[in-house]
Amino acid sequence: MFGLRPDGKRLKGIDPIQKIVPHIMNHRYDAQNMNHYDCRCEPIDDFIKEEQEKGVSFRYMHIMMAGLVRIIATYPRLNRFVINGRIFKRNSINISFVVKKGLSATASDSLIKLEFTGHESIYEVKEKIDKAVLENAHLDANNGTDKLARVLTFTPNCVIKLLVGTIKLLDKHGMLPKFIIDLSPFHTSAFITNLKSIKGPSVFHHLYDFGTTGIFFSMGKESLEPVVEKGQIVVGKVMPVDIVLDERFCDGFYFVNALNVLKKMYANPSCLRDRLEELPEDVEVDNAGSHKARKNK
Repeated sequence: MFGLRPDGKRLKGIDPIQKIVPHIMNHRYDAQNMNHYDCRCEPIDDFIKEEQEKGVSFRYMHIMMAGLVRIIATYPRLNRFVINGRIFKRNSINISFVVKKGLSATASDSLIKLEFTGHESIYEVKEKIDKAVLENAHLDANNGTDKLARVLTFTPNCVIKLLVGTIKLLDKHGMLPKFIIDLSPFHTSAFITNLKSIKGPSVFHHLYDFGTTGIFFSMGKESLEPVVEKGQIVVGKVMPVDIVLDERFCDGFYFVNALNVLKKMYANPSCLRDRLEELPEDVEVDNAGSHKARKNK
Protein backbone atom coordinates (compact mmCIF):
# COMPACT_ATOMS: atom_id res chain seq x y z
CA MET A 1 0.00 0.00 0.00
CA PHE A 2 1.11 3.61 -0.65
CA GLY A 3 3.66 2.38 -3.18
CA LEU A 4 5.21 -0.21 -0.85
CA ARG A 5 5.54 -3.82 -2.02
CA PRO A 6 7.47 -6.88 -0.78
CA ASP A 7 8.82 -7.65 -4.27
CA GLY A 8 9.95 -4.24 -5.45
CA LYS A 9 10.60 -0.58 -4.76
CA ARG A 10 8.59 2.22 -6.32
CA LEU A 11 10.57 4.48 -8.65
CA LYS A 12 9.76 8.15 -8.19
CA GLY A 13 12.70 9.80 -9.96
CA ILE A 14 11.73 8.89 -13.52
CA ASP A 15 10.92 10.89 -16.63
CA PRO A 16 7.47 12.61 -16.40
CA ILE A 17 6.37 11.12 -19.74
CA GLN A 18 7.28 7.64 -18.57
CA LYS A 19 5.45 8.29 -15.32
CA ILE A 20 2.19 9.18 -17.08
CA VAL A 21 2.28 6.39 -19.71
CA PRO A 22 0.95 3.66 -17.33
CA HIS A 23 -2.16 5.80 -16.83
CA ILE A 24 -2.66 6.06 -20.59
CA MET A 25 -2.07 2.35 -21.18
CA ASN A 26 -3.71 0.76 -18.15
CA HIS A 27 -3.09 -2.86 -19.09
CA ARG A 28 -0.05 -4.84 -20.19
CA TYR A 29 -1.83 -6.01 -23.32
CA ASP A 30 -2.17 -2.31 -24.27
CA ALA A 31 1.60 -1.88 -24.01
CA GLN A 32 2.98 -5.00 -25.68
CA ASN A 33 5.94 -4.51 -28.02
CA MET A 34 6.80 -7.56 -30.11
CA ASN A 35 10.20 -8.39 -31.54
CA HIS A 36 11.29 -11.33 -33.67
CA TYR A 37 14.76 -12.40 -34.65
CA ASP A 38 16.36 -15.48 -36.14
CA CYS A 39 19.01 -16.87 -33.80
CA ARG A 40 21.87 -18.70 -35.53
CA CYS A 41 22.32 -22.12 -33.97
CA GLU A 42 25.88 -22.92 -35.06
CA PRO A 43 27.61 -21.00 -32.21
CA ILE A 44 25.27 -22.62 -29.68
CA ASP A 45 25.85 -26.10 -31.14
CA ASP A 46 29.61 -25.51 -31.05
CA PHE A 47 29.43 -24.46 -27.41
CA ILE A 48 27.31 -27.52 -26.50
CA LYS A 49 29.77 -29.82 -28.31
CA GLU A 50 32.76 -28.20 -26.60
CA GLU A 51 31.20 -28.60 -23.17
CA GLN A 52 30.11 -32.16 -23.96
CA GLU A 53 33.76 -33.05 -24.56
CA LYS A 54 34.41 -31.84 -21.01
CA GLY A 55 31.63 -34.04 -19.67
CA VAL A 56 29.09 -31.22 -19.20
CA SER A 57 25.73 -31.62 -20.93
CA PHE A 58 24.07 -28.37 -22.01
CA ARG A 59 20.73 -27.86 -23.73
CA TYR A 60 19.38 -24.83 -25.56
CA MET A 61 17.20 -23.95 -22.56
CA HIS A 62 20.29 -23.57 -20.36
CA ILE A 63 21.92 -21.16 -22.78
CA MET A 64 18.80 -19.14 -23.55
CA MET A 65 17.97 -18.66 -19.88
CA ALA A 66 21.56 -17.86 -18.94
CA GLY A 67 21.58 -15.13 -21.58
CA LEU A 68 18.25 -13.80 -20.36
CA VAL A 69 19.46 -13.64 -16.75
CA ARG A 70 22.68 -11.90 -17.83
CA ILE A 71 20.94 -9.29 -20.00
CA ILE A 72 18.48 -8.42 -17.22
CA ALA A 73 21.42 -8.09 -14.83
CA THR A 74 23.39 -5.84 -17.19
CA TYR A 75 20.35 -3.81 -18.29
CA PRO A 76 18.51 -3.42 -14.95
CA ARG A 77 15.64 -1.34 -16.34
CA LEU A 78 14.42 -4.56 -17.94
CA ASN A 79 13.73 -5.75 -14.39
CA ARG A 80 11.13 -3.09 -13.67
CA PHE A 81 7.37 -3.65 -13.63
CA VAL A 82 4.15 -1.64 -13.66
CA ILE A 83 1.23 -2.13 -11.34
CA ASN A 84 -1.60 0.23 -10.34
CA GLY A 85 -0.14 2.98 -12.52
CA ARG A 86 3.22 2.94 -10.72
CA ILE A 87 6.63 1.78 -11.90
CA PHE A 88 8.72 -0.41 -9.58
CA LYS A 89 12.17 -1.94 -9.73
CA ARG A 90 12.23 -5.59 -8.76
CA ASN A 91 14.20 -6.84 -5.76
CA SER A 92 15.60 -9.88 -7.58
CA ILE A 93 15.79 -11.50 -11.00
CA ASN A 94 13.14 -14.19 -11.47
CA ILE A 95 12.53 -16.42 -14.49
CA SER A 96 9.40 -18.57 -14.82
CA PHE A 97 8.84 -21.54 -17.11
CA VAL A 98 6.70 -24.65 -17.49
CA VAL A 99 7.83 -28.25 -16.98
CA LYS A 100 5.76 -30.85 -18.82
CA LYS A 101 5.54 -34.06 -16.79
CA GLY A 102 5.22 -36.19 -19.88
CA LEU A 103 5.03 -35.88 -23.67
CA SER A 104 1.33 -36.61 -23.94
CA ALA A 105 -1.87 -34.59 -24.13
CA THR A 106 -2.96 -35.84 -20.71
CA ALA A 107 0.30 -35.10 -18.88
CA SER A 108 0.08 -32.27 -16.36
CA ASP A 109 2.29 -29.19 -16.13
CA SER A 110 4.25 -27.63 -13.30
CA LEU A 111 4.95 -23.91 -13.21
CA ILE A 112 8.40 -23.09 -11.88
CA LYS A 113 9.96 -19.78 -10.86
CA LEU A 114 13.70 -19.54 -10.28
CA GLU A 115 15.43 -16.68 -8.48
CA PHE A 116 18.80 -15.28 -9.53
CA THR A 117 21.09 -12.53 -8.28
CA GLY A 118 22.49 -11.69 -11.73
CA HIS A 119 26.01 -12.76 -10.78
CA GLU A 120 25.51 -16.36 -11.96
CA SER A 121 27.65 -18.05 -14.59
CA ILE A 122 26.02 -20.29 -17.18
CA TYR A 123 27.05 -23.31 -15.08
CA GLU A 124 25.19 -21.97 -12.03
CA VAL A 125 22.10 -21.24 -14.15
CA LYS A 126 22.26 -24.77 -15.56
CA GLU A 127 22.50 -26.24 -12.06
CA LYS A 128 19.39 -24.37 -10.90
CA ILE A 129 17.39 -25.39 -13.96
CA ASP A 130 18.40 -29.05 -13.75
CA LYS A 131 17.58 -29.23 -10.05
CA ALA A 132 14.14 -27.66 -10.57
CA VAL A 133 13.31 -29.92 -13.52
CA LEU A 134 14.43 -33.03 -11.64
CA GLU A 135 12.27 -32.10 -8.64
CA ASN A 136 9.17 -31.35 -10.72
CA ALA A 137 9.27 -33.65 -13.76
CA HIS A 138 7.92 -36.85 -12.19
CA LEU A 139 4.16 -37.37 -12.19
CA ASP A 140 3.55 -37.20 -8.44
CA ALA A 141 5.66 -34.05 -7.87
CA ASN A 142 3.90 -31.04 -6.38
CA ASN A 143 5.78 -27.80 -5.76
CA GLY A 144 4.51 -24.84 -3.75
CA THR A 145 2.82 -23.30 -6.79
CA ASP A 146 0.99 -26.56 -7.55
CA LYS A 147 -0.20 -26.80 -3.95
CA LEU A 148 -1.41 -23.18 -3.91
CA ALA A 149 -3.35 -23.75 -7.16
CA ARG A 150 -4.86 -26.92 -5.69
CA VAL A 151 -6.01 -25.05 -2.58
CA LEU A 152 -7.54 -22.22 -4.64
CA THR A 153 -9.41 -24.63 -6.92
CA PHE A 154 -10.67 -26.94 -4.17
CA THR A 155 -13.80 -24.82 -4.01
CA PRO A 156 -16.86 -24.04 -6.17
CA ASN A 157 -16.28 -21.84 -9.22
CA CYS A 158 -17.91 -18.78 -7.62
CA VAL A 159 -15.53 -19.04 -4.66
CA ILE A 160 -12.53 -19.39 -7.00
CA LYS A 161 -13.61 -16.21 -8.75
CA LEU A 162 -13.90 -14.41 -5.41
CA LEU A 163 -10.50 -15.65 -4.18
CA VAL A 164 -8.70 -14.71 -7.40
CA GLY A 165 -10.42 -11.32 -7.42
CA THR A 166 -9.28 -10.73 -3.83
CA ILE A 167 -5.70 -11.69 -4.73
CA LYS A 168 -5.75 -9.25 -7.65
CA LEU A 169 -7.08 -6.45 -5.44
CA LEU A 170 -4.48 -7.07 -2.74
CA ASP A 171 -1.73 -7.22 -5.36
CA LYS A 172 -2.87 -3.96 -6.95
CA HIS A 173 -2.49 -2.14 -3.64
CA GLY A 174 0.73 -3.85 -2.53
CA MET A 175 -0.98 -5.88 0.19
CA LEU A 176 -0.49 -9.36 -1.24
CA PRO A 177 1.53 -11.47 1.23
CA LYS A 178 5.12 -12.14 0.23
CA PHE A 179 4.73 -15.92 0.41
CA ILE A 180 2.06 -15.80 -2.33
CA ILE A 181 4.23 -13.55 -4.51
CA ASP A 182 7.16 -15.93 -3.99
CA LEU A 183 5.01 -18.86 -5.15
CA SER A 184 3.36 -17.04 -8.05
CA PRO A 185 5.07 -17.66 -11.42
CA PHE A 186 3.24 -14.60 -12.74
CA HIS A 187 5.22 -12.28 -10.44
CA THR A 188 8.45 -12.62 -12.38
CA SER A 189 11.01 -10.70 -14.42
CA ALA A 190 10.45 -12.88 -17.47
CA PHE A 191 8.53 -15.93 -18.61
CA ILE A 192 10.29 -18.28 -21.04
CA THR A 193 8.66 -20.96 -23.15
CA ASN A 194 10.69 -23.61 -24.94
CA LEU A 195 8.50 -24.67 -27.85
CA LYS A 196 11.59 -26.02 -29.57
CA SER A 197 11.51 -28.96 -27.15
CA ILE A 198 8.13 -30.05 -28.52
CA LYS A 199 9.06 -29.20 -32.14
CA GLY A 200 6.72 -26.20 -32.22
CA PRO A 201 7.16 -22.73 -33.74
CA SER A 202 7.92 -19.73 -31.55
CA VAL A 203 4.97 -17.48 -30.72
CA PHE A 204 4.39 -13.90 -29.65
CA HIS A 205 2.95 -14.81 -26.26
CA HIS A 206 0.78 -12.20 -24.57
CA LEU A 207 1.86 -10.64 -21.28
CA TYR A 208 -0.33 -11.64 -18.36
CA ASP A 209 -2.29 -8.76 -16.87
CA PHE A 210 -2.20 -10.61 -13.56
CA GLY A 211 1.06 -10.38 -11.66
CA THR A 212 4.08 -8.38 -12.78
CA THR A 213 5.56 -10.21 -15.79
CA GLY A 214 7.14 -7.66 -18.13
CA ILE A 215 8.92 -9.94 -20.62
CA PHE A 216 7.81 -13.08 -22.45
CA PHE A 217 10.53 -15.00 -24.30
CA SER A 218 9.65 -17.75 -26.78
CA MET A 219 12.02 -20.10 -28.63
CA GLY A 220 10.82 -22.35 -31.44
CA LYS A 221 11.90 -25.31 -33.56
CA GLU A 222 15.03 -24.64 -35.59
CA SER A 223 15.17 -25.06 -39.37
CA LEU A 224 17.60 -24.73 -42.27
CA GLU A 225 17.34 -21.31 -43.92
CA PRO A 226 19.29 -19.33 -46.52
CA VAL A 227 21.57 -16.83 -44.73
CA VAL A 228 24.23 -14.39 -45.86
CA GLU A 229 27.83 -14.97 -44.75
CA LYS A 230 30.71 -12.87 -46.06
CA GLY A 231 28.62 -11.76 -49.01
CA GLN A 232 27.61 -15.30 -49.92
CA ILE A 233 24.24 -17.01 -49.53
CA VAL A 234 24.67 -20.25 -47.60
CA VAL A 235 22.44 -22.66 -45.70
CA GLY A 236 22.30 -21.90 -41.97
CA LYS A 237 20.59 -23.48 -38.99
CA VAL A 238 18.22 -20.88 -37.52
CA MET A 239 16.03 -20.86 -34.42
CA PRO A 240 13.13 -18.37 -34.30
CA VAL A 241 12.97 -16.27 -31.12
CA ASP A 242 10.03 -14.00 -30.24
CA ILE A 243 10.14 -11.50 -27.37
CA VAL A 244 7.18 -9.51 -26.02
CA LEU A 245 7.95 -6.56 -23.73
CA ASP A 246 5.88 -4.17 -21.63
CA GLU A 247 6.99 -0.84 -23.15
CA ARG A 248 5.79 1.26 -20.21
CA PHE A 249 8.87 0.76 -18.02
CA CYS A 250 11.51 0.60 -20.76
CA ASP A 251 11.98 2.93 -23.74
CA GLY A 252 12.70 1.60 -27.22
CA PHE A 253 16.30 2.82 -27.35
CA TYR A 254 17.18 0.98 -24.14
CA PHE A 255 15.42 -2.20 -25.21
CA VAL A 256 17.00 -2.28 -28.69
CA ASN A 257 20.48 -1.86 -27.19
CA ALA A 258 19.77 -4.66 -24.70
CA LEU A 259 18.45 -6.94 -27.46
CA ASN A 260 21.53 -6.33 -29.61
CA VAL A 261 23.78 -7.33 -26.69
CA LEU A 262 21.64 -10.42 -26.05
CA LYS A 263 22.08 -11.46 -29.69
CA LYS A 264 25.86 -11.15 -29.26
CA MET A 265 25.70 -13.39 -26.18
CA TYR A 266 23.90 -16.11 -28.12
CA ALA A 267 26.40 -15.70 -30.96
CA ASN A 268 29.18 -16.33 -28.41
CA PRO A 269 27.81 -18.36 -25.44
CA SER A 270 31.31 -18.75 -24.01
CA CYS A 271 31.01 -15.18 -22.69
CA LEU A 272 28.53 -16.56 -20.14
CA ARG A 273 31.06 -18.94 -18.58
CA ASP A 274 32.37 -16.37 -16.12
CA ARG A 275 30.41 -14.90 -13.22
CA LEU A 276 29.34 -11.25 -13.42
CA GLU A 277 31.16 -9.76 -10.45
CA GLU A 278 29.91 -6.17 -10.73
CA LEU A 279 26.26 -5.33 -11.35
CA PRO A 280 25.44 -2.02 -13.07
CA GLU A 281 23.32 0.59 -11.35
CA ASP A 282 19.69 1.35 -12.09
CA VAL A 283 19.81 5.02 -13.11
CA GLU A 284 16.73 7.19 -12.73
CA VAL A 285 16.06 10.64 -14.13
CA ASP A 286 14.28 13.03 -11.80
CA ASN A 287 11.85 15.76 -12.83
CA ALA A 288 14.64 18.32 -13.07
CA GLY A 289 16.54 16.15 -15.56
CA SER A 290 19.37 15.16 -13.24
CA HIS A 291 20.36 11.53 -12.69
CA LYS A 292 20.10 9.47 -9.56
CA ALA A 293 21.88 6.14 -9.32
CA ARG A 294 20.38 3.40 -7.21
CA LYS A 295 22.50 0.37 -6.46
CA ASN A 296 21.04 -2.80 -7.96
CA LYS A 297 21.93 -5.42 -5.36
